[in-house]
Amino acid sequence: MTTHDDIRAEVRLPTTDLRADLGFFGKVLGMRLDMIYPADDPQVAVFSGHGVRVRLMTGLQGAGGHLCILTDDAGFADGATTLTSPGGTQVEVDVLNPPVVLPDTDHAFVVRRLADQAPWVIGRAGMHYRDLIPSRLGGSIIASHIRIPDGGPVPDMVHFHRVGFQLIYCYRGWVDVVYEDQGPPIRLIAGDCFIQPPEIRHRVLEASEGIEVIEIGVPAEHITEIDHDMTLPTPHLRPDREWQGQKFVFNEAAKSHFAPFRLAGFQARDTTIAENTKAVAGVQVIKRGQGDPVWSKHDADIHFTFVLHGEMTLEGEGKDPYRLSAGDAFVIPPQMATRYADPSDDIELLEVSLPGVFATTS
Repeated sequence: MTTHDDIRAEVRLPTTDLRADLGFFGKVLGMRLDMIYPADDPQVAVFSGHGVRVRLMTGLQGAGGHLCILTDDAGFADGATTLTSPGGTQVEVDVLNPPVVLPDTDHAFVVRRLADQAPWVIGRAGMHYRDLIPSRLGGSIIASHIRIPDGGPVPDMVHFHRVGFQLIYCYRGWVDVVYEDQGPPIRLIAGDCFIQPPEIRHRVLEASEGIEVIEIGVPAEHITEIDHDMTLPTPHLRPDREWQGQKFVFNEAAKSHFAPFRLAGFQARDTTIAENTKAVAGVQVIKRGQGDPVWSKHDADIHFTFVLHGEMTLEGEGKDPYRLSAGDAFVIPPQMATRYADPSDDIELLEVSLPGVFATTS
């Protein structure tokens, strides 16, 4: 049974310049930013204030705005998505906080090279984003190369992401972040990584000049929501807490050890992410090892790799070889034979897989 407490309403307004309107609604009108997405190139922002909730949307059809009823009851008005009044006025109906849906992966062989000069886009909190998988594999994943050109405090707020899996790997520089139930701020330096379990509250505090990170998000489009009520750090340290079955991970490169890798000719250090996400995802950092590289196949649903240092030639069945260097990225679909040929002695790769445990055959 739906009650008045189960329902909220919002006015939805079109915008042709969301970035400019963020400042207008926030600073000029004094409204509070509650939600924004997607992070790399925001298209939707939700503000509240003056007794009203406003959703700014790029690409909204029509010059005027319209009313939307937000409800926790999926059966409200018999599940209709649009209601029409006797006078012909249309009102949208949306369910609040729908569950995260992971779309089926549109498998593809993808190579993204830094030399191709993919554009940097200014996203959330003034950060610059470079898209590493333009197709997003059908919406199943987003991989971003993110940089903050100027060091110092970051204009961030306590927020969380409605996401299935999220990785932050520090590529260059350092960044200070504070997390819910994880104690005082943590400094992430080059080679370290975090996983941010679904909906863990956090805030980016400060970054070095030239900081660069690699961020992986599943699914590709997910909501970033502001938490105006929580203050970080929280008073309790709970390192074993789980968020939707996942634990927070702070993996430090300096405390990790390399061991033989699943691919001949390489070694790797395990970031413990597969263990702490119950094999939702796995993350390995790979270096040159003993022996010669061999052809192999895998059965992972998603297999993404970013070249951190050095060079190698990516060979794939039926494909021209690619000589890759630092800043390049690639995706290998399941059951496609590939080989990491002619790696330089300083080769270093970041491998992210979903699921975290999968089979490899030579």
